[in-house]
Amino acid sequence: MSKTTPPLRRGVLLLSLIAAGAAHADVQITEWMYSGSGGEFIEFTNLGSAPVDFTGWVYDDDSRLNSVALGAFSLSALGILAPGQSAIITESSAAVFRAAWNLAESVPVLGGTTNNIGRSDEINLFDAAGNLVDRFAYGDAVFPGTVRTQNFSGTPRTLADLVPQNVTTGWVLAATGDAFGSTASASGDIGNPGQFTLAVPEPGSVALMLAGLGLVAVAARRRA
Repeated sequence: MSKTTPPLRRGVLLLSLIAAGAAHADVQITEWMYSGSGGEFIEFTNLGSAPVDFTGWVYDDDSRLNSVALGAFSLSALGILAPGQSAIITESSAAVFRAAWNLAESVPVLGGTTNNIGRSDEINLFDAAGNLVDRFAYGDAVFPGTVRTQNFSGTPRTLADLVPQNVTTGWVLAATGDAFGSTASASGDIGNPGQFTLAVPEPGSVALMLAGLGLVAVAARRRA
């Protein structure tokens, strides 16, 4: 008897792993600007169907610190993020950033981040238990053909661009009047912080997508 895992079982296992990952990744990094006249910023969006309490959650760069005790930046002040809602962290003060981008009070903004990001860096999001929720590595030199977000934010074209843990060529620079609702801030930066315009798939659609991926995996194994 072969000691290798049968193709069908491998396909089911792959599907289970994908489903587990999708269930865990309810909050995603959906926009960033590493350098701007009004300061850098990062956007997190709740793509899940339930509210997320950010109490105890932290952010860090490529140091990958997963707790405040180790030096990560606390996100507790963001409070509860409703489904489809986006929140912003920035090195500027919250009041200055909100005024510069003319953001409504309904958009959570947390200022004074000290774990600053550079031209080539990582954005890491950890939950209250220190588990990695999302990681986003970027750098136009490290990942050739990708955007450099200086004075222009980076935005994904599709939800599929959020799946990898690094920037892809599917991320584009914001442009005034684009399909993402990008505008110019008072300091001249271009972006769309606080409004993630891509549609969030219904749970049934996600299930169908995962099932399709599982069948593709099984078919590929059979061909192999």
